[in-house]
Parts: sequence; structure tokens; C-alpha cells
Amino acid sequence: MSSGSTIANIKPTDLRGILKYVPRFQGQIFVIALDGAIVADDNFGNLLIDIAVLRSLGIKMVLVHGIGRQIEELSTARNIPISDVHGTGVTDAATLDLAIRASARVSQLILEGLTQNGLKCAITNSVRAIPVGIIKGVEQQFTGKVDRIDKEFIVHLISADIVPIVSPIGFAPDGHSLRINSDLLAAEFAEVLQASKIIYLAPLTGLYLGGELRREVSVESLRETLKERPETIAEEGRSKAAHAIKAIETGTTRVHLLDGRVFDGLLNEIFSNEGVGTLIYGNDYQQIRKATRRDVRLIYNLTRHAVKREETRLPHPAGHRKEHRSVFRLRDRREPDCVRVPDLVPRQAANGRGRLALRAALLSEPGHRPENGQLRLPGRQGARRPTVLALSTQSYSFFISSCGFAEADKSVLPESRLKGYEENGRNSKILVKPLV
Repeated sequence: MSSGSTIANIKPTDLRGILKYVPRFQGQIFVIALDGAIVADDNFGNLLIDIAVLRSLGIKMVLVHGIGRQIEELSTARNIPISDVHGTGVTDAATLDLAIRASARVSQLILEGLTQNGLKCAITNSVRAIPVGIIKGVEQQFTGKVDRIDKEFIVHLISADIVPIVSPIGFAPDGHSLRINSDLLAAEFAEVLQASKIIYLAPLTGLYLGGELRREVSVESLRETLKERPETIAEEGRSKAAHAIKAIETGTTRVHLLDGRVFDGLLNEIFSNEGVGTLIYGNDYQQIRKATRRDVRLIYNLTRHAVKREETRLPHPAGHRKEHRSVFRLRDRREPDCVRVPDLVPRQAANGRGRLALRAALLSEPGHRPENGQLRLPGRQGARRPTVLALSTQSYSFFISSCGFAEADKSVLPESRLKGYEENGRNSKILVKPLV
């Protein structure tokens, strides 16, 4: 993808397209990781404007930057050989000196750009580092790893509406500088701050596995690939893939990898379900969660349109019996796009064929389709669900053709549901699917 390309999934200037996401993100912390090559790109100024837009919408953030491109340029300009570019190998004294100079320059460029866009920001010394030491018999010299992040300091800045700028230079207990890989730094900050996202902005279209660009990949699949077939992951994305796994394992919900050279790419990645880069996400149980107050508008929009089209009938919440679950649950993938309505019949209802877990409705955003023909339903991990039962008036063809359901007669309904089915006059199709 060439620099300056325009992605047209949504129009970032269309406030209606953006504002529907705002309640989901307000108050959350994003860690935005900028490769040095992106800071040097012509689109860097546009990225800073996009970051200012995110901040204006109530999204908290920390900026972590790399310096690989700048170290290479300094090495060439000063004719000084360097031992390592990315902070993953040996950092000798000459390379560390160039890294400190490059880091100061990049941090200053970010500081100037954010200031021009009306944001308060601060370059921090919040990372205490220790030497990596000796790896496979080789002394890594001035290459460091994170020992501790001053969380209190960073949280104080964020609470004061100040954007922290973090360079890939850490400080040892004696005050001396150590070079740290910026991909690693982003994952460490995400863990400490319990950030909801890491967004890696790099000169990459996304993550390539086996030569194929993947728009979405689960952490389980990526972990297996990195362990068993690391050579199938494009070399330039391997570091970010490894640290994305670390971030998700320590609590970050999603990691995005996208091309920072693309105009409006950052906003399109965040404010559209399709995205423009690669999304790395946790397992399905991590992605199914209880709704919060911020999700009310999403749930309202999903349910009101379904009721209006007579796709489903929902009682007033006051009509829920005490023993019924009254919690909405959302299925998250790129963003929440599916809602499970509270149960309307007891979970222990049975018809002589075993226990059934019944849902009032499962509603999704228009255009949502299950990945690889799989319909992932909210439930309890380890629950026994040998059969899924669905009733549908208008979407039964989708359940049959895309999800593998088969039509059945009303004899499969439990007694508690059969009476309501016969009385409501909706004449829904009754569908069943055995689960492996």
C-alpha cells in the first residue's frame, strides 16, 4: 500500500459514523506505538491530527515511539557503524549514543506536533530498566529490559489531560541509559495501565502469515504459528506479533497493526468494524462480556430496529421475573456487534431430552456474519450444550445456509416455551443444530 493512499471504509469527517463508537471508548486507555519510520513519513502530521481527534473524544492515551529509521540515518550521516537497529540485539556504546540522540529528536518532533494540535503532553522518564545481560553467551551491553514502570506518574499525567510521550530509552537504577525495544515497551505499558488497545503504527499493511495478509487473527492461532512455524510470519511483523501475544495474555483486549503511512488509516481502523489493518484478539470467552452503561445506545439501536421489523418481540425489562437473568451480554470482535438479550425462561427448563439454555434473542449489527461459518454464542466456559435451538421468522435462511441449522417441528420445544410459541401467533421457524 503506497504512502498517501486513502481508505474509504468510512468518512472520518462523518460525525454520525464516528460518534456511535464514542460511548464505547470514552475513558479507555489506548497505547499508540509509532515506528520511527512513521515519524519520518509525510503522513506523520495527519496522524497527530487523528490522535488529537481521539483525545478530544475522551480517549486517554500513551504514545510510545521507536527510533530505528533515525538511528540508521545518523549512522550513515556520521559514518558510525551500529551494532543493532531495533533494540533487540547487542547495543554497543556508539549505538547507544546515536539512540539517545535519535530518541531526543523524535520525542521533540512528537511534542511539537501535539502542541500544534492543542494537546498538553510531556516527555517522560517513567521507565526503570535493567540490562538484558548475557544471552546465549553474548553480552548484550547497553540493551535493556523493563524493570518497572512508574504507573503513578503516568496515571497522574493522564488524569491531568496530559499525553505521556515514552521514548525507547530506559534508565537503570544508577541513572545510566539503556536501549529498549519499542514494541516491548508498548506491551509493558499496556499491561501496567490495563489498556484496552495497543495500536502499532508501522510501514506495514498488516500482519502477513504464510504470505497472506490477515485482517483478523486470534491470539491462539498466532501463538501456535509463532511457536511452530515462525518463518511463515513476515519478518518485519514478527516482533509485533510476539508482543501482541504478551499484551493479550496480560489483559489487553485487542492489538491492532496497521500502516501509519495511510491517510485516515488510524480513524478508519478504530471507527469501523471492518478496519484497515490486522486485528489480533483474545479467545472468544474474553470477548463475550456483560454490557455496561456505555453500551446502552448500542443495545437500544440493535433491539429497537429488530422489534420494529418484527424480527423479535422483547418484553419490558420490568416484566422479567426475578429468577431470570436480566443482564445483556455483548459479543466483541473488532468492536461490540452482537447482543444477547436476557433469558426469558428458566435455564433449567427441560423437555425430557436434557437441560436447555434458552435465550430471548441474539441480535447483530447489519452486515455481521460469523467467521468461517461459525456462530459463537455467549455461554459459560465448560457448559454442556449438546444442541442449539433457534426460532426465527426472517433470518432462518441465514441459520440454515451459513450456520448449519436444520428445520424441526415444535415437538423439540420444552413445555415452558411451547405454550408461548402456540399463543404468540408468530409462526417462527424452529431450527436445531447438534454441537460437537
